[in-house]
Amino acid sequence: MQTKGRGCADPSSHWDHFDLLPDSVVLLIFNKLADVRSLGRCSAVCKRFNSLVFMVHDVYIKIDHVVPVDGNFDDPFSPSSPRQRNLVSNFLKLILFSLLKPFYNIHNTKGNNKPVFPQLSHHSPAQVLKGFTHVRNLQIELPSGDVGTEEGVLLKWRAEFGSTLHKCVILGGTRVDVKPVSSELESSLEDNGSIPESFYTNGGLKLRVVWTISSLIAASTRHYLLRPIIMNHPTLKSLVLTDADGQGTLSMGEEQLKEFRENPLTPSASSNRTQVPASNMKLKYSPYLELSGGMALQGATLVTIKPSSDGSSAGNTRAEIDAFISGSFDSPFKTAVKALMKRRTYLLEMNGF
Repeated sequence: MQTKGRGCADPSSHWDHFDLLPDSVVLLIFNKLADVRSLGRCSAVCKRFNSLVFMVHDVYIKIDHVVPVDGNFDDPFSPSSPRQRNLVSNFLKLILFSLLKPFYNIHNTKGNNKPVFPQLSHHSPAQVLKGFTHVRNLQIELPSGDVGTEEGVLLKWRAEFGSTLHKCVILGGTRVDVKPVSSELESSLEDNGSIPESFYTNGGLKLRVVWTISSLIAASTRHYLLRPIIMNHPTLKSLVLTDADGQGTLSMGEEQLKEFRENPLTPSASSNRTQVPASNMKLKYSPYLELSGGMALQGATLVTIKPSSDGSSAGNTRAEIDAFISGSFDSPFKTAVKALMKRRTYLLEMNGF
């Protein structure tokens, strides 16, 4: 890498002081910028920027909305594919066109007026990243959560994957109040730490099972769709896939990414998501929790999930798992998690699917 700037400004114009910055400093600025749209615009400024943009280590892709994209029959990202029958999969596999606008309209700085990315006929994050060769930290944000819920219901999840699920935590609540419920209702919701009998008879347990299965399907679908990005970018050390609603977050660290590359991915029977292994679940419940900021959560539930075989998470101590759970969500829901972790634990088992 050169230590001096290389002429980015028009020679006939006044001297551009930005040209005095060495490439290493410009690259540092681009890494702070991260946003792929802004990087795309920078790459159109001059030859120097165009050569440096694709060397950034940190990239952030924000998908504002999804639209259908014409594609060939076998393309797993195409909505016309016969495998696209699951609603969650369809949502995740429809890729937004506007994501590529900053890149799609950029022409080669050599003056031949050819697009920088002539090969892009589809508009997926994997194709947007095709020219980036040094990406270490990647974050992708979807426009909304994958699991539909009724108004007022809280559902958040965080999952860690390697070649398969390592661990997952789900926080749910039947209602979030802006301010605490009345003292009469609060007293009626007092309990002795056990799940009340009504929880099993009024559909409470069934609802939590639906939340759990839906969250795992969303997480495993996201994981499956990341495979081309992971395989094509061996420099990746951190990958996070989240959504604008803050509903779900899938994360993969350096060790998990290495495991993913070394072990073949096992698809589910539906072939559009990763198979979820047989798992042990711990459920904790509280009919009412008062949160910080004048909020309250009714029907608060915390579900933690680990594969039944500990091979994928053998390196996780109890303290590490507790840290993962307590750090999965921001305030005020972090308060709910800490309170629920002190509650009585109920064990359940789940078959792989």
